[in-house]
Amino acid sequence: MSWSGLSKLLMGLLLAIAMIAGGGFIAARIMIARLAAPPPKPIYPNDKPIAATPAPTAAKVEQSEVPPTTPAATAKPLPSGATEARVTQPIGLILRDSPDGEQIGGIEYNERVIVLETSQDGSWQKVRLRSSDKEGWVKAGNVQ
Repeated sequence: MSWSGLSKLLMGLLLAIAMIAGGGFIAARIMIARLAAPPPKPIYPNDKPIAATPAPTAAKVEQSEVPPTTPAATAKPLPSGATEARVTQPIGLILRDSPDGEQIGGIEYNERVIVLETSQDGSWQKVRLRSSDKEGWVKAGNVQ
């Protein structure tokens, strides 16, 4: 065997070993990345919803000074066909002033809302928050 043949054999072996090691390293990185992300928390029918407790703000402090009113006195009448639902999107929803409009607030995961109507194309739903009677539009398919 000549020196050039021997050097080609050694270079081929080194290249093969480098490719196998590189492939193994990439496969290990992919597996570690997939295993590092925690799975979503399962939700069971008998779980109690966790209510989010926002930090008190100046607006909330002012509201607490106002004497409480009964919900029946401030509740808006429901249109026919309105249904009660809850937010099923784990990251919550953006509340908008119109379909594809400006953001006017947000709705937490598992919060109860009243679906007032659905857009003509079926991609947006007008909802009312039960907690504040605030109304807005959300993407359809994220409440149940």
